[in-house]
Amino acid sequence: MSNPIETRLSELGLTLPDAPAPAANYVPYVQSGAMLYVSGQISQTAEGLTRGKLGADMDVAAGAEAAKSCALSLIAQARAACDGDLTRLKRVVKLTGFVNSTADFTDQPKVINGASDLMVAVFGEAGRHARSAVSAAALPLGVAVEIEAIFELA
Repeated sequence: MSNPIETRLSELGLTLPDAPAPAANYVPYVQSGAMLYVSGQISQTAEGLTRGKLGADMDVAAGAEAAKSCALSLIAQARAACDGDLTRLKRVVKLTGFVNSTADFTDQPKVINGASDLMVAVFGEAGRHARSAVSAAALPLGVAVEIEAIFELA
């Protein structure tokens, strides 16, 4: 039987990156009971880090793409936590998104929609989640977006 999540990723033309290694003294994820807590994933693609400050040198559409890259890394970390078996993911419970933005930028929710939309596209109704989208004066390495997630495991 094929994995419906992997199939859906393929249909969307998406490829999961390798799960990024931690950049400091923390673990990439922790499982407690049926809950999987994934550490913040920064905006990066195969080409490198997506840096910028929303409201200064990056627009909402570019920020949403940066958030989408965070979501792919979150799913990659979840896959690693589940020994490669994405069918163990029962639902996306919550995303917390941080947007590197100017003090007067107020479209953080539109930026984090890049990740939220991807989770719904990949997981369907199980991808609908609670969420926070907040501004940050700066993020690690100057990235545009960082997002952490909580998943429920089957």
